[in-house]
Amino acid sequence: MSASSIEFVEVGPRDGLQNEKVLVATADKIALIERAIDAGARRIEVTSFVNPKKVPQMADADAVCAALPQRDDVTYIGLVMNLRGAERAIATGRINQIGAVVVSTDRFALANQGQTSAESVVVAKEIISRAKAEGLSAQATIAASFGCPFEGEVAEDQVVVIARQLAEAGPVEIALADTIGVADPAHVARLVGKVTAAVHPLPVRVHCHNTRGTGLANVWSAVAAGASVVDAALGGLGGCPFAPGAAGNVASEDVVYMLGRAGIATGMDLGKLVESSQWLGQIMNRKLPGMVAQAPLFPKVG
Repeated sequence: MSASSIEFVEVGPRDGLQNEKVLVATADKIALIERAIDAGARRIEVTSFVNPKKVPQMADADAVCAALPQRDDVTYIGLVMNLRGAERAIATGRINQIGAVVVSTDRFALANQGQTSAESVVVAKEIISRAKAEGLSAQATIAASFGCPFEGEVAEDQVVVIARQLAEAGPVEIALADTIGVADPAHVARLVGKVTAAVHPLPVRVHCHNTRGTGLANVWSAVAAGASVVDAALGGLGGCPFAPGAAGNVASEDVVYMLGRAGIATGMDLGKLVESSQWLGQIMNRKLPGMVAQAPLFPKVG
């Protein structure tokens, strides 16, 4: 492991909450964002601009944006699926970075966005160009990079081709998402290595789910293979409304603990993450999946 640091992206306010059946109050979403900032997060996925009938949890996207803390040192990310969503995000005046999503397979792309995989690439490139024209940055995520809930295995070379196509539009990075949590560390190492080589010098970001208990191992393998940006969600919440069986993200506190113990800086305060994870558990009225928040803090501070 040669990396001495990674860039950490908190995705709890969007991906962590989007699949939750009980609607979370806008004020609690803002409190979650404020806690993430206080813990050190400087890139936060705050909401998504999608059809509220399909994703009711994100119906307050505009209200969340209007209440975001005024911070020059924090990048607020808004996820979008199409140009209409991008225009909504731009119109808030509060989103700094647009997140475009493509899907590696046709069946999942049709379920997620109502378009084929190839069409999702074309739209994502248009979204990136539109964001840049407005003076915003943009990122691109390849969903189901490691496996599809409908089509099964996804060829690695297929993902590499998509990554090269997206890189042509000039996003800040290319993300590989294990949307349904089927990846293993060897697969992650291979694909991250291939995509890193294909899109250099663009950074590669990873978005891992812990559906089958391999999330942290996959984060470790990704960083070892060259990924320099890591997504995580406070408490390990998460899932995708359009991906059957998708479960929680890797927990922010678990990722920060693992990398921190290995000497890899994340810029995050573990104690504050643990406290916030416990707070979020009270908001959700249940025990959250993250492990570190359930154990005594180690090493003890002071």
